[in-house]
Amino acid sequence: MSYEELEPREAHARLSSEEGALYVDVRSVPEFEESHPEGALNLPLFHLGPGGMQPNPEFLDVAEAVLPKDRLLVVGCKSGGRSARVCMLLAQRGFTKLVNVAGGLHGSHHPATGQLLVLGWEACELPVSQAPAEGATWEELRSRQG
Repeated sequence: MSYEELEPREAHARLSSEEGALYVDVRSVPEFEESHPEGALNLPLFHLGPGGMQPNPEFLDVAEAVLPKDRLLVVGCKSGGRSARVCMLLAQRGFTKLVNVAGGLHGSHHPATGQLLVLGWEACELPVSQAPAEGATWEELRSRQG
């Protein structure tokens, strides 16, 4: 595996202890606006459209333009699936310090039983916000490209 997978408390500790570390939230813009880890950047892997979730064709170009390849990136989503995929994509592009947040913001559940497998960022009572940090929204990050 070309990235680490940590539960939210461990990911938060790494984020807090490593200078320059960034939390990258790969959920859609509406999901991010609802609530996100404090200080997170929003780089959606998918956009919410009229037919449901659609791949974001600009994702990798914007990620490469705005994220340092040698800085710790803590990557999260709703439950850990999209963020694991993003960690694999970024590793293929030369990003070297990647952590996937197992359980994401809301926790991960067993697909058949619904049983909670991993507590999410919010359930761990880690800092969340509804207001994005300056320069952290998808539109702001997208405008920095090129």
